[in-house]
Amino acid sequence: MSRKAPVNETPDVIDISEILARIPHRYPFLLVDRAEEYRPSQSIVGIKCVTFNEPFFQGHFPGFPVMPGVLIVEALAQTGAVLMSKSLDVDVAGKTILFMSVDNCRFRHPVRPGDVVRMPVEVLRARGDVFKFRGQALVGDKLAAEAEFAAMVVETQ
Repeated sequence: MSRKAPVNETPDVIDISEILARIPHRYPFLLVDRAEEYRPSQSIVGIKCVTFNEPFFQGHFPGFPVMPGVLIVEALAQTGAVLMSKSLDVDVAGKTILFMSVDNCRFRHPVRPGDVVRMPVEVLRARGDVFKFRGQALVGDKLAAEAEFAAMVVETQ
């Protein structure tokens, strides 16, 4: 059964329905609400609206809720996966995009409930079904995190 993502009216904006069609993540692990500034095989900006209702805030940390750094990196990776899926027009019925590596990761500023995280992700290299990216997580004008990471398309059947 082939599942194709819907075509958006604004080609450089990717809404939640298209994100859900392009990557397999679901609540509570879907960490991208929309994407903007899509440039095929070049770049994208993911958006994550952080709310106090996120399940990880219950234990990280009571009294001073902070989004875990590994989930910020996962949000960057999901943003890269959306870019790959749309650029390569991946048929998600039989394939998925898996995280391969992370390098030069740094955490600079906490992400807290109420923050809107903008995640510009750019392609450093693309060879076939393997992409290497550089991404940042920004809250306003503050750099919360940055990393280089790679992902690849794999068969799921």
